[in-house]
Amino acid sequence: MTQITKAGAARRRRTGPTLWMAVPSLALFAVFALLPLFGVIVLSFTSWDGLGTPAWTGIDNWSRVLADPTTHNALWLSLIVVVTAWLVQTPISLLLGVFMAGHQRYRNVLSILYFLPLLFSSAAIAIAFRSLLDPNFGVGAATGLRWLSQDWLGNPQLALGVVVFVIGWSFIPFHSLLYQAGVRQIPATLYEAARLDGANAWQAFWQITVPQLRNTIVTSSTLILVGSLTYFDLVYVLTQGGPGTSTRILPLHMYLMGFRSFDMGGASVSAVILVLVGLSISLILNGIARSHRMDSQQEGL
Repeated sequence: MTQITKAGAARRRRTGPTLWMAVPSLALFAVFALLPLFGVIVLSFTSWDGLGTPAWTGIDNWSRVLADPTTHNALWLSLIVVVTAWLVQTPISLLLGVFMAGHQRYRNVLSILYFLPLLFSSAAIAIAFRSLLDPNFGVGAATGLRWLSQDWLGNPQLALGVVVFVIGWSFIPFHSLLYQAGVRQIPATLYEAARLDGANAWQAFWQITVPQLRNTIVTSSTLILVGSLTYFDLVYVLTQGGPGTSTRILPLHMYLMGFRSFDMGGASVSAVILVLVGLSISLILNGIARSHRMDSQQEGL
C-alpha cells in the first residue's frame, strides 16, 4: 500500500509541473485562435461592410451563402485542390525523401537543390511562374516550343492544374525533408535482415520503409490536406481566381467576398465553413493514426 501511495505521489510530481507549463501555450491559443474564431462565428450572423456597426441578421447570411452557386464552386475547387495536392505531393515527397536519406556525397548536393523552393516566398514564386508561363514572353516564346506557348493561366481548363503544379513545386521540398528524417530513424538492422532473406530494394521499400514511415505519412498528409485548404497568397498572385471562377478556391472566395464586395458577414460564413472542413479532415486523420497507435513500428526486433 505504501508503494502504491509513493508511486501515485511520484506520478503527481511528474505531471503537475507539466500541466502548469502548458498553461501559457493554452492561453496564447485561446487569445489568438479561439477568441478570433468566436468573433468570426458571431460576425457570420451579422450584416457588416467592415466600417459601420454590425447589424444582427440571424441565419440570413448562412442561407444566402450556402445557396450561392459561387460558394458551391469554390468549395468544390478547394476539395479538388486538396485531393490532387495530396496525390501529387505524397508519392514524390516520399521517393525524394528516401533518395535523400542515403549517405552518398552527391545526394547532399542534390538535396540542397531540392530545398531551394523553401527559400522563396509564395508571392515571389507566383510572380516567377506567371512570367515563365506568359504565352508572349515566357519559356514557350523563348524556346519556340508551341505546346509551352499556350495561355496556361488564361485557359479555364488548364489554370487549376497549373495552380496545383505550382503548389506542389513549392511544398514538396518540405515534405521530402520530413520523409528524409523519418527514413534515417529506421534501424539499419531491418534492411540487413531483409537482404539476408533475399529481399531486393523494391521489396525492402514496400515491406520495411513504407510501414516504418506510417506516422510520418499521417503527419505529412495532415499538413498537406489541411494546408491545401488555406492556400491564398500564391493563388491570388498567380490567377486572382480567374479566368472567371476556375481557380476561385474557398479562401480566395472568402477574401473577395469580404474585401471586394464588403460583405464581412458572408465572408465569415465562408471562413466558418473552411474551419469546419479543415477540422473534419484533421479529426479523420487523427482517428486513422490513433487506430494504429498501439501497433509497434519495429515489429520483430
